[in-house]
Amino acid sequence: MSMPFYVAPEQVMKDRADYARKGIARGRSLVGLTFAGGILVCAENVSRTLHKVSEIYDRIAFAGVGKYNEFDSLRTAGVRHADLKGYNYSREDVDARSLANAYAQTLGQIFTHEMKPMEVEILVAEVAADPPDDQLFHILYDGTVVDEEGFTVLGGEAETIAERMKQAYQATADLGAALRAAVGALAGPDRQLEPRELEVAVLDRGDGRRAFRRLENDELAALLTSS
Repeated sequence: MSMPFYVAPEQVMKDRADYARKGIARGRSLVGLTFAGGILVCAENVSRTLHKVSEIYDRIAFAGVGKYNEFDSLRTAGVRHADLKGYNYSREDVDARSLANAYAQTLGQIFTHEMKPMEVEILVAEVAADPPDDQLFHILYDGTVVDEEGFTVLGGEAETIAERMKQAYQATADLGAALRAAVGALAGPDRQLEPRELEVAVLDRGDGRRAFRRLENDELAALLTSS
């Protein structure tokens, strides 16, 4: 009688984590950061239709790196979750913290019980009336939630990009300075990113209920060249 094949649970978890990290590292990175006027999310993305950064609800944004079909399915689920909660209760009851917890439960369940984990990292950001109350939640492939302060980096080369962001980040910067800091961190010293290679959106503190807006190429070019 043959013995059943056995793999230690620790090894299974390690293999799943390595698999997810390798898939995420193949994708291009993004940076989310707070600035004086709200929250900026800047991603390397040459596609005009396959968005990494999207609106979830009134003052909440979603961003993802890794496999597009996987993080886009999470985005869709988040929109449904927010709409249902806002309809059943009130719009003020929809917040980034509850969305981040829902995403963490989903990703944790998949990582633990499914054969293949999701190859994604996601960001849930919410702009508040006052800068200290802005929220950035970085959710990892295994459901770990990190409540970030100031800025966060998702995707490949995250540690290197985060080091560059640490040098350039200023909480009181205006939109142009925040954008130049994010683009400089993503590009590094050896290359330059053009507006057509970027996907950028802001949660603008002064835009009322619907705070999310995308920055198009002309506006990006003007902001990147201003000083």
